Amino acid sequence: MNYQAAVRYLLSLGRELAAPTQAAAAKFDLENITILAERLGRPERAYPSAHIAGTNGKGSTAAFLEAILRRSGFRTGLNTSPHLERINERIRVNGEEISDEAFAETFTRIQALNEELLAAGKLRAHPTYFECVTAMAFEYFARERVDFGVFEVGLGGRLDATNILTPVVSLITRVDFDHENFLGHSLEEIAAEKAGILKPGVPLILARQRPEALEVIRARAQELLCPLIETGAAFRIEKEWTENGCGRAVVSEKASGWSLELAPRLPGRFQIQNSLNAVAAARYLQDRGYRISDDAIAQGIAGAVWPGRLEKLQSDPDVYLDGAHNPSAARELAAFLEQYLAGRKTWLVFGALRDKAVDEIAGILFPLAAEVIFTEPRTTRAISVAQLAEITSHHAALFTVVPLPEAALEHALERAAPHDAIVVAGSLYLVGQLRHYWKNRTQVAAH
Repeated sequence: MNYQAAVRYLLSLGRELAAPTQAAAAKFDLENITILAERLGRPERAYPSAHIAGTNGKGSTAAFLEAILRRSGFRTGLNTSPHLERINERIRVNGEEISDEAFAETFTRIQALNEELLAAGKLRAHPTYFECVTAMAFEYFARERVDFGVFEVGLGGRLDATNILTPVVSLITRVDFDHENFLGHSLEEIAAEKAGILKPGVPLILARQRPEALEVIRARAQELLCPLIETGAAFRIEKEWTENGCGRAVVSEKASGWSLELAPRLPGRFQIQNSLNAVAAARYLQDRGYRISDDAIAQGIAGAVWPGRLEKLQSDPDVYLDGAHNPSAARELAAFLEQYLAGRKTWLVFGALRDKAVDEIAGILFPLAAEVIFTEPRTTRAISVAQLAEITSHHAALFTVVPLPEAALEHALERAAPHDAIVVAGSLYLVGQLRHYWKNRTQVAAH
């Protein structure tokens, strides 16, 4: 199969989140991925790994930890989701996306095994899109002989395809409300799904949590005898400030007095907490004998890149892309707008998916915008622009409806003064679509 055919076939299997009709037919458990991994020879056991769950910040945490390991001289594998522009983004070795050729070759091999296992009656259903891509990451990293794999959970944790890993360290970032239809409608239920990644005796790095989530995760860690490193208890933030919208902090480890200055290039003060998760994991690995220098930790944090999260595309006017698509992420974006864009006219280009808490997100973000431009990301899961405006426009001082995202961004650019700011938010699909458009737009302008 060539690359285009491989991507087409994968898309025919659906996406991460099946529609409710497909969800009833699909099997949400670890049987498929386990059978497939067994047939592949358990490639995910060929290298040590870190496994990261959480509602918000797990992608940034994964990017920080991978960057630290790479700076330390390890050959790294990084598996994240979703992607913004191309599916290849999900599978990276040493920071490089899997090539189209390697993607096609790896998928062809996996698909041949799927068919063999289905024919033999060993698989009850064809593995899903996400199961196939996860198996591809496991296999590709083994073939590329990575020294360490960093894996981000796709959805939840307990039933996520990545959960056949037995990592050397697990991490759970901030737990909050999202995907309630799949994970439960209380924080305790959601936390229990995230805590499903814990493995007996494997240490857990745990970010600061709300009390209800903390109680559930602590109890599960205790049950499985997982050493627990709570970043809020193990580390102290001695000093915190911002520079050009990016958080800065001097952190120290309470037990040893070890300290380090963190200077992520990713905007938003919340990135200090995400980088601290990665620092705590790196400190644990140092204690386990992994050759990671303090310098590599500092440089990894400073060098990590994570697109689509408060990503600045240009100045005068400032244009930011942010994938905030749940209330917790919206609160972080709001804090950034209040701290860093206070007193400036902000244009908010907003589109969302049907399964999101759009009214709550709108209530957090819209009062901070001079004008909201409603639009509709190109996906079947998008909420129609008319319905979105109907549900949420009462939160906006002024609003405009521009269904096509590219036209919505141009609408904002035409009207914004140099001192204004334009923020695109509400959906990673929207961010990916406009990021792709922006690259081509600037290339066209350059010619």
